[in-house]
Amino acid sequence: MIGDPVALKIRRKFKRPPAALVRAFASAQTSFIADAMQGMNCLHYSIKGLNIKQKFCGVAVTALNGPRDNLAAMAMLDVAQKGDVLVIATNQDESGAVVGDLWAAVAKQRGVVGIVTDGLVRDAVGCEKMGPPMFCRGLSPNAGFRNGPGEINSPISVGGVVVFPGDIIAGDRDGVVVVPRDDAAEIKTALTAVKKAEVAREKEVKAKKVDRFWDPKQFKARGVTYLD
Repeated sequence: MIGDPVALKIRRKFKRPPAALVRAFASAQTSFIADAMQGMNCLHYSIKGLNIKQKFCGVAVTALNGPRDNLAAMAMLDVAQKGDVLVIATNQDESGAVVGDLWAAVAKQRGVVGIVTDGLVRDAVGCEKMGPPMFCRGLSPNAGFRNGPGEINSPISVGGVVVFPGDIIAGDRDGVVVVPRDDAAEIKTALTAVKKAEVAREKEVKAKKVDRFWDPKQFKARGVTYLD
């Protein structure tokens, strides 16, 4: 027997990564972080920043919203802390915006550094002016309701990636990546190696020491045939 529905479930406490670990990813572009994770944990390309110049990095606080509902998104502001990224799952709902500019402004006042959703937002101009960097799947002038059901700080799926509260999440012009909290230290080590290799390669390119990004000998070994 199914009991009476619960409008909202809230988890206020979760394990957070050390601030120094978060800062290590804040200084890197998302493509480097993606390489450090072997191409894993990249959100779908349809989730983009309202402004291509926007970027962020912080700790994920998650919200799961019902169809055309934003009760969880509204309530998650009470849980958010300075340096957090609000990650809002809507199951790609297209019936209305999950948040708008005034909500974004309050989020910024609370120290939120980024907002990510697989849904739609509205008041785009105001969001850019008053809120933190906003990454979403699209825009709609239509508003949502505040009835529930919803959950705060449960694992959610956004853009094809599972996000847990406490994960490190970063976004820039290329897109959004999620660094699992429990793997972050190991990924940081890999990121250092990626950065070092990229810097060395860039110097070679600028010095015109590189004229191709492949090895013709490998082509031959793999059975490549030239037709002319």
